[in-house]
Amino acid sequence: MAKSGRLGRSTSRSGRRHLSGPVSATERILSLDAVRGVAVLGILPMNALAFGLEPAAYFNVSADGIRQPFDWVVGVATMIFINQKMMALFSLLFGVGVVVFADRARAKGRRVVWLSLWRFVLLLAVGLAHTALWDGDVLVLYALCAPIVLLVRKLPTGLLIGSGVVLALAGSLAAPLFQRTVAADGAELGDYWFTDAGTKSNAVWGWFLLDVGGRALGLMLIGVALYRLGIVQGQRDNEYYRRMAWWGLGAGTTVTAAEMVLRIAGDWSPDHALTGHVLTGLGTIPMALGYMALIITWNQRDSHLIERFRNAGRMALTNYLAQTILGVTMLTWWWADVGLSRTMIAAWILGVWGLQLWWSTSWLDRFRYGPFEWAWRCATYRTRQPLRREVRASEPA
Repeated sequence: MAKSGRLGRSTSRSGRRHLSGPVSATERILSLDAVRGVAVLGILPMNALAFGLEPAAYFNVSADGIRQPFDWVVGVATMIFINQKMMALFSLLFGVGVVVFADRARAKGRRVVWLSLWRFVLLLAVGLAHTALWDGDVLVLYALCAPIVLLVRKLPTGLLIGSGVVLALAGSLAAPLFQRTVAADGAELGDYWFTDAGTKSNAVWGWFLLDVGGRALGLMLIGVALYRLGIVQGQRDNEYYRRMAWWGLGAGTTVTAAEMVLRIAGDWSPDHALTGHVLTGLGTIPMALGYMALIITWNQRDSHLIERFRNAGRMALTNYLAQTILGVTMLTWWWADVGLSRTMIAAWILGVWGLQLWWSTSWLDRFRYGPFEWAWRCATYRTRQPLRREVRASEPA
């Protein structure tokens, strides 16, 4: 198996390892940073719908945000190429992060379980604070799944992949059973499918939790397996990743596009509100793997743009929280009465992407970690970590 130095460890000047233990930039795995950067920016198009439109618009393109024909194009494209796929990437990488942290903690002679659990508690606290601002938070879910990932991380890779796939598809495959609890008028769906509707029924809530929770945990387990196999680190040859990208995106896009065709043909009927997720679930895993392979291949080319995505990935927590702050402030509060369309929200997303690609690099030119990443590290090790970069004598200040 060929290895590329550009896919492996960073050789940037960002400083020596601090004695208390956090990983230094020279130990970072560049492919993980690149994939994480794309993922954290990629989850914004779906989250922005929750910031600026009615809740049902997140799942039902026809529910809100359609002001002109092009809004349909934006809505359908988002559902095919973004919905669940970027969150799947994020979940894959979170599983990888749990294992990387545990492996490095063990190498430094630390108590892996207790340090990891403390880290998860801190993430839970951040998630609860984030939930107070926006109820679409995923950090709480990730913090609750993390101990399970830590517990099973040493299982055989085949078992991790098999159980991960079953968990990730559990909600999608169970959707037809839960659809039977929905009456012809779809009243039980509530604000999941309709604007100005009440809350979801207990059965629909149960399916929703199974779908979201199972998919997150399942993809984390798959991520652990892919890390153990050296795939997410970019340790396979280029042809391997090209095939993965081709087959993953080809198969996944076909299946997901078929779901959109069925929904459009059915005029977004509530009769298929849940059952439509069967095809979505089947398409999500291959598309996420295809995106990952495509990004890893792109990561081989050292360029200013890929470096900006890597930096966005290094500041994923900061960028994720910043997206919520910007989205809630601007889309939910300031522009609440504007009547936002999907095209308008897409333009706002492009602006936020540009801003985050710029500020991530600008910040990391001066500092070792993003502000929230630094605070998390300080709290994890219960000692103040160095934040500013050390400037060598041969470098300009």
